[in-house]
Amino acid sequence: MRVLLERTGGFAGISKKINIDTSQIPQQQAEELSRLVTAAGLFQLPTLQGDGVPPTAGDRFQYQITLEDNGKIHTIIVNEAVLPHSLKMLIEWLNQAASL
Repeated sequence: MRVLLERTGGFAGISKKINIDTSQIPQQQAEELSRLVTAAGLFQLPTLQGDGVPPTAGDRFQYQITLEDNGKIHTIIVNEAVLPHSLKMLIEWLNQAASL
């Protein structure tokens, strides 16, 4: 499984990309990532989350998350203003993993 996170927007407008491949990380981390992806229900979410919220509302971040797993690819785009808790947990984990 591979997860690509791209964060755009914010006060400074700096883009950040994180790419995590479960075949390249320790098994315990891969299992945790898989659990977070399942909890977030990424494949079941529509492509655009929080439709109607301007992407730069209040200089908030916008996240694009692409999941590749078993030949399936799905991308969602969500504004920080309407970020569900399950996606917030996944994004926090990805940010931590990328900083190690």
